[in-house]
Formats: sequence, C-alpha cells, structure tokens
Amino acid sequence: MLTTLLLVPIVTAIALLLGFGNRSWAKASALVQLALTLFVWSGYDQTLGGYQFVSASEPLFAGLDLRFSLGVDGLSLLLLLLTGLVTVAAVWMSPKIEKRANLFDGSVLLISAGAAGAFLAKDAFFMYAFHELALIPTFLLIGYWGSGERQNVAWKVTIFLAVGSIVLLAGLVDLYLAIPAALRSFDLQKLQEVAAQHLIPATAQVRPWLLLTAGFGILISLFPFHSWAAPAYASAPTPVAMLHSGVLKKFGLYGIIRLVVPFLPEAFKQPVWGNCTAQDLLLGLLLCNILYIGLVTIAQRKLDYVIGYSSVMHMGYVFLGIASMNLIGLSGACLLMFSHGLSVAALFAVSGAIREREGSLNFERLGGAAKAVPYLAICFALATFASIGLPGFSNFASETLVFFGGFQNGASTFLKTATILALWGVVISAVYMLRAYKAVFLGEKTTAAAKWTDLDGSARFALAALPLALLLAGFFPQYFLGYLKPTLEAALR
Repeated sequence: MLTTLLLVPIVTAIALLLGFGNRSWAKASALVQLALTLFVWSGYDQTLGGYQFVSASEPLFAGLDLRFSLGVDGLSLLLLLLTGLVTVAAVWMSPKIEKRANLFDGSVLLISAGAAGAFLAKDAFFMYAFHELALIPTFLLIGYWGSGERQNVAWKVTIFLAVGSIVLLAGLVDLYLAIPAALRSFDLQKLQEVAAQHLIPATAQVRPWLLLTAGFGILISLFPFHSWAAPAYASAPTPVAMLHSGVLKKFGLYGIIRLVVPFLPEAFKQPVWGNCTAQDLLLGLLLCNILYIGLVTIAQRKLDYVIGYSSVMHMGYVFLGIASMNLIGLSGACLLMFSHGLSVAALFAVSGAIREREGSLNFERLGGAAKAVPYLAICFALATFASIGLPGFSNFASETLVFFGGFQNGASTFLKTATILALWGVVISAVYMLRAYKAVFLGEKTTAAAKWTDLDGSARFALAALPLALLLAGFFPQYFLGYLKPTLEAALR
C-alpha cells in the first residue's frame, strides 16, 4: 500500500516529464495520493501504535543494514495526511503555464513525492535521500517559473539548503558512528530500540547534537539561518511556496524528533559554551525566531513577505515544544507542524491567486478585494485566524500545549522565561496578520480589484479542505494526539 502511495506521484511525474498527459493527470494523481493516505489512516491500529504497513527489501550491501523500507507510525501518518491535503490544494491552485506545463506539473508532483517518501521511509538514509530528491525540482521551479529576482533567489536557496544538507549528513554520520558497532543500523525502528538503552555517553552527545541541530535548523530556517526562506517563498510559484513552507520544511522538525530527541536527550543539559547548555542555546535562537522575526514581519509591506516571515517566526514555537523535552510540549510541537502546514499553505494559495489577478502583492496597490473575491477573502480570513491562534483552530490547541510544556515539572528557569516571552509572539502575529487582511481585503475597492473574478469550480473545494481540516483538528485535537502519543512516548524513554 505504501509503495503504491509513493509510486503514484512519481510515475505520474515521469509520464508528464516525458510529454504524456496534461494537468488533469496531476490532479488525478494528487487525488489518488490523498485517497490512499486516507485508506492507510483508516487501517492504522491506534491502540497498537508503532510502525505499521511495513515493507522492506533485502539489505542493499553485504554487512550493512541498509534497505529500502517503508512504514508509518502516528507521527509520519499525520505528516503524510498533511502532504496529501496540501498537494491537492497546490495542484488545483497552480497558475496557468504557457510553456513546458508538463515540466512544471511533474516537478510539483516530485516535490510531493519526495516529502511523502521522507515521511514514509523507515530507513534514515532513504529519509535523507527523499528529502534531497524534493529539493531538486524546488530549485528548478523557483529559478524558471518564479517571480522577481528568481534566479538569484534560486541560487541563494540552493546554497543555503545544500550547506544544510551537508552539515546534516555529517551529523548523521557522527551519530551513526557514536552507536556501538554491533548495534549500528539505518532502520528507524531498530534505532528507536537502541536509543532506549541510552548507550551514548552524555558528553559524546554534544557534537552530533550541534551538527544535527544546525543541519536541520538551516532546512527549517532557525535563526540565524533564516534569511533564505521569505525571499524564496515570495519568488516561488504558488504550489512551490505551498508545498515547501507547508510540508517540506517539516522534514527538519520531523528529523529532530526522530533522531535528536531519542538519541541525544542528555545533550540538552550539557554545556556548549561556558555555562550555556544546548537547551539554553536553542531557547535563545527560537526566541529570535519568534520575537525578532516577528518584528521584522510587522515591517513588511508585501503580502508574500508577510506570510514568508510569518512562517519563519512560527518555527520558533515548534522548537519551543521540542526544547521542553516532555510529552506535552512535544505533542504540541507535532500538532503545530500539521496545523502550521495547513494554514500557511492556505495563505500562500490565496496570495498566489491575488498575484495572478493583480500582478503585485504590495499593500499600496491592494484594498477592498473582499467585495470582488469573497470566497478568497473568507479562506484567507480562516487561515489568518488559525495562524494567530484563534480558539477553535488546531493552531490554538497546539500552541497551548507548547506553552504548557514549558512549565512542566523539571523545567528550567530559562525555559519558563522563554515560554513567557514567546507568548508575546501571539500578539505580534495578530498585529501583522490582521493588518495584512485589512490592507488586502477591506476598505475601498481598487479599480483593478473591481475586475477580479473569484475562485470557482473544483478549486474551491481543494482550497476549502485546508481550513476545514484546521477546524476539525481544532475541535477534536485529542483524536490526532492519540496517534502521536505512542511515538512520542517511545522517543522520550
């Protein structure tokens, strides 16, 4: 089942790249991918937990436990659902392409396939490899079909993420060598059992922690490695911005929860510089994401940059949940990964639709759009309310868990202080998102906006699925948290 789910977008992408079919093929592929994801979800035994639907090849090299293996547990299942929902919306919200449309649509499907493969892979090597596969079409789509200084931005993104991948690979090798030789494996399920034995000495955990956190941090846009993200999303075509910010960026957070949390828990308490522990360092960086980047976002005057910097800012909340190193905080972090992915994808979908109609996202050229495109205005409003943590949306439930995680028994003084300071980010996000909505959709209708046409047809349903999923997870967060609990408990053993 999982192999089929992974092959559907890959085979369709190859067919499109070879010149067969058209966008209807990409739409059909996205729907089949989502349908298979929902089928896997319905067949997953929540009470049993752990990896299910497992398939594995024979070892690829003699004497090395490296095999192509797929499987899902609660965490990967949640992110797989995120991938399916955002892929459907991204394909339907793709702009009309005049030249090489098949190359465009095939590349979009390859990004989705790479993200899905990274979450499905039960082998650390293939988890890494699938993520790298998704980056290649990302660079191509930004450089060829992007807007503004697209080629300069594409090179900047390439350099940043390539460096991040190299550092990450060094960290993976360092972690692999730190495990006793007799127990070394790439299989995540076996590694989970090894991690529970706490075989790596506390002092030996610091170096791989730094390498992995830096590598994953660059991919996630952790401060000070954040400068590539907002320009990339502003220049990227709509489906690329949706898939990368909504789905692919979650790979770094997924990797930290898979590898850093279970294998290197003592590193959080070890000094890395004077009396500064690894946890203190991470808390300082994530506060910069929340407060400093939040203020930078307020200063923006273009809708795409507001959403791009907002995405960077909200990564700080996920890191705060991870830094708490307890079940409540990690549960909030994982649910926020899902929630943020949906909300930011919806925001970029609407902003991309406005760019198609106006050609610019400068606030000075926009206004009164709600009268011309009420459906887009409603979807943007719902995504805005979710982004700022309005009760009823899953962002609120997840951020609440993150904040409670910062005050659990054993929390350090700095963790509690950082959590209190992070609360101000909620106010900051409300300021810039509500102001952006007012600038674009309220006030007097501009002459250009009067000629706009609203979203119609099946694209309405594809876009509506994102805020509806946010509301569903917001009213029933315990249902989704039930899937996450066994995975996170195993990681914290």
